[in-house]
Amino acid sequence: MNTIIQLDEHLSNKIAAGEVVERPASVVKELLENAIDAGSTEIDVAVEEGGLSSIVIIDNGHGVPEDEVELAFLRHATSKIKKESDLHRIETLGFRGEALPSIASVSKLTIETSANGNAGVELTYQGGRLIGRAKAKARQGTKIAVRELFFNTPARLKHVKTINTELGKITDIMNRAALSRPDISFRFTHNQKQMLFTNGRGDLRHVMFAIYGKQVMEKALPIHHETLDYTITGFVIEPEVNRASRHYMSTFINGRYIRHFPLVKAIEQAYYTRLPSHRHPIVVLSIAMDHSLVDVNVHPSKWDVRLSKEEALLKEVTESIERRLARETLIPEQTSNDVIKEKTPVFEETPLPLSYSEKQPVRETVEEPVQSHYEVESIVKQEPNVDVPVERVVAPTPTPQPEPEVKEEQREEEPTERIPPLYPIGQLHGTYILAQNDRGLYMIDQHAAQERIYYEEFHALLYKKNRDVQELLIPFVMEFTNDEIIHIEQLQEDFQSIGLYMEPFGQQAYRVSAHPTWFPKGQEEETIRELTNQALELKKPDVVALREEAAILMSCKAAIKANRHLRNDELLSLIERLRACEEPFTCPHGRNIFVHVTTYELEKMFKRVMN
Repeated sequence: MNTIIQLDEHLSNKIAAGEVVERPASVVKELLENAIDAGSTEIDVAVEEGGLSSIVIIDNGHGVPEDEVELAFLRHATSKIKKESDLHRIETLGFRGEALPSIASVSKLTIETSANGNAGVELTYQGGRLIGRAKAKARQGTKIAVRELFFNTPARLKHVKTINTELGKITDIMNRAALSRPDISFRFTHNQKQMLFTNGRGDLRHVMFAIYGKQVMEKALPIHHETLDYTITGFVIEPEVNRASRHYMSTFINGRYIRHFPLVKAIEQAYYTRLPSHRHPIVVLSIAMDHSLVDVNVHPSKWDVRLSKEEALLKEVTESIERRLARETLIPEQTSNDVIKEKTPVFEETPLPLSYSEKQPVRETVEEPVQSHYEVESIVKQEPNVDVPVERVVAPTPTPQPEPEVKEEQREEEPTERIPPLYPIGQLHGTYILAQNDRGLYMIDQHAAQERIYYEEFHALLYKKNRDVQELLIPFVMEFTNDEIIHIEQLQEDFQSIGLYMEPFGQQAYRVSAHPTWFPKGQEEETIRELTNQALELKKPDVVALREEAAILMSCKAAIKANRHLRNDELLSLIERLRACEEPFTCPHGRNIFVHVTTYELEKMFKRVMN
């Protein structure tokens, strides 16, 4: 029979680390929260090899007194709460007292800190055990270096993802921290390459510009709404600039980034009917409320919360965004191709420098008062976004039946007989083709039909050995966020396999030097943006999946839209091309192309036959 024993402090910390320290990003998050709680105005974060090699965080906060540093590495030792009632009004990001001992137990950690201008102290831990103590410089603040994370827990290290995956997680943590506290200057570097810099002047627009780029900020609408219980501030982005995932929705309560699904749904409700299906808005929303109305003591991650008066809050969030959007004319502007060609190429603009330099020429532009709309230098014609699921649904191929021998000419014509000859008789609302034969009436969705036609053509082009590529005399530049840049770097070979060639241009942009010749004229940048978004959404991107997504996306963009009236010869040509398709019954998204009403059913409707 096993005997119950009290686990020692070292083993307890190692067990707790499994819940608190899941990956390098967890370390960055916990140490960032400590630095912010310490009243820092400048925080530097430097990581090597996705945080697996080292994580160094330096702040200028109030530091830790020399006689309390060792106490900080004991489990549940904290300066942020004193008594049970404090749990009902948590005003700091951290409060559990688990982070430092948990991190130290699975790494080689060094802390150097000084408080109140006194002499500093340096402690060194290895696997949670103190192995060194020394005097340090009297520099106000704290420096923590975490090296060889999970060196003593090989099972945990085995499940850590690739360097780029871990870097993406850390970048996300840094972006959210910067968005939550624009009054703090953040500098983030990876392998000595600067990934993010904010000036700490309290201007959220500067932070959003540094993270999302110019295109998003041109469509940013400020939000400010107050009630007796809540103050809601931030920016919502006009619906025409949207994304394929909810990743770009950042919500904060009392400066804490949270993941609260009802709040996400309240935001999306404000965009209802303004966004295509399966598209999501870009939003940065901060909610200030009395600390007693929010319970953050739900999970060690502190991302999940419970809210008092939640229903009232969600209603205020939805209505405040709806009112802001209702004040704008949300019709995408359209420019002819000739005008677009006359515009100054975007790549000639000066990119925003991300450095500590006091002279930043773009900064004044970013800090101009927010307008309802920004001046747009180049606008590409917008087409409605269409839901593009990964899986493609097609009609099953009929099982061949035994048949007598026929002439070779008859066999060659057989595939077109999957759809019998049809004779167009007109259109309904410029959207549905009406056709007939001796079997009855056929209604054809013209957009879905041409989608199928183009999909099979583009699919064949993508698998050609020699793809048709248009090299650009004047390349154009596209901006991306830091985490998008990380994934795009991994997808370069896949993009090139479909004829899309991009190269890094500055810190947050890529220059497009060539693309397939069949990209819609005047919509090249929009097409690349959509293709990139779809590629980022793929759980396991590969060449086959990317080619599939490209074919679906291009067919949707190239296909004829609703309310387009066609001549009779155009109707006939469309039908004949559809009959020649391998799978002519559904569009690439799996929607039916045909509705067939037999002659018999028509006669029944008009009581010409009685049954």
